[in-house]
Amino acid sequence: MAAGTNPPGAATAQQWTGREARLLRHALRLSVRGFAAYLGVAARTVAKWESGGTSTVPRPDTQAILDTALARADAGARTRFEVLVTQAREAGRAPEPVPRYDYEAWTDDLDRTVACLGRQEFRLARTLLDRWLARFEPNSSDRQGMYLYGRSLRLLGEVRQDQGALRGPLSAEHVYRQALRVFTELESPRRVAQLELQLVVIDEMSGQLDSAAARYESLTADERLSAHDRTRARLWVGTALSKRGLHETATHHIVPAIREFEALEEPADWSIAHQKLALAHRGAGDLTAAGRAIDVALTNRVDDTPLQQVRLDTAHAHILLSDTATADSGLAILDRTARISTRYGLMHQLRSIDGIRRRFESR
Repeated sequence: MAAGTNPPGAATAQQWTGREARLLRHALRLSVRGFAAYLGVAARTVAKWESGGTSTVPRPDTQAILDTALARADAGARTRFEVLVTQAREAGRAPEPVPRYDYEAWTDDLDRTVACLGRQEFRLARTLLDRWLARFEPNSSDRQGMYLYGRSLRLLGEVRQDQGALRGPLSAEHVYRQALRVFTELESPRRVAQLELQLVVIDEMSGQLDSAAARYESLTADERLSAHDRTRARLWVGTALSKRGLHETATHHIVPAIREFEALEEPADWSIAHQKLALAHRGAGDLTAAGRAIDVALTNRVDDTPLQQVRLDTAHAHILLSDTATADSGLAILDRTARISTRYGLMHQLRSIDGIRRRFESR
């Protein structure tokens, strides 16, 4: 440290190690990414320093950068740094040690959460997630913990999405954005792209159909995503366009998605895509083609969870209501799907069912 760099009484570091670098970051109250930008170095460099602790000694030119960073910190940050360094040296270790978590148990709970989501057991899913989200203290140096934390946030977003809580402070969108920040900091491009895709789904479900269709279209060619996710994006372009009333155009996206799902050996999505195609044909006024497509979807049920059962049967009812000869059957199916939606707390689907019934009754 150059003489006269800091005012009297300010903290100094005779030699910077990963420990002191971490303490300075905490004193400045910055994230790993924010601290890296403050210093003008890569985030992974900062993470490497911190994971190495006192055994990592930055190069002399980096030592000078850290000297300068401390010198230009405000008085409050320098005081915090001095206290942290004193505590660390007296204890012989850095303060705020990374807590130890049972990552294997956490991973098992996330697998159980996925199973709960499939059965729409939202209360148990929330219990499994909350026990870790409430316990974990986000720490950029703990990559495994942060990865599981990000996965937990995403699954919590799926719970809220399935329950119809799309926007607001306790919504799917809010939690997805938290997860997005975690995976961005972890530099996990595929996870980031998957969350971007989920956020477009929220836009579509919220009625922002034009922007959702355009964003889906861009993600169909996004190499960060797997071929399966890119094909799902293609299907959802058609879904958004069909909701927008552009039914003929929608089929030009849905039919290729059906072929791609078949090539990828994804029978559940292949069946769902036929359901979407049936609705597009219905919207275009071709009830014969709609009937054929919905029959394929009904005959090839694969993932017959309560949520997918409601989605498929609601689509079937919507088609039956388009013909006076089958309208009574359609209303009976809608009543059944409404009861299932209420039982499992599928509020978005219940609102959709109510909308279909109101439009039918107002004709």
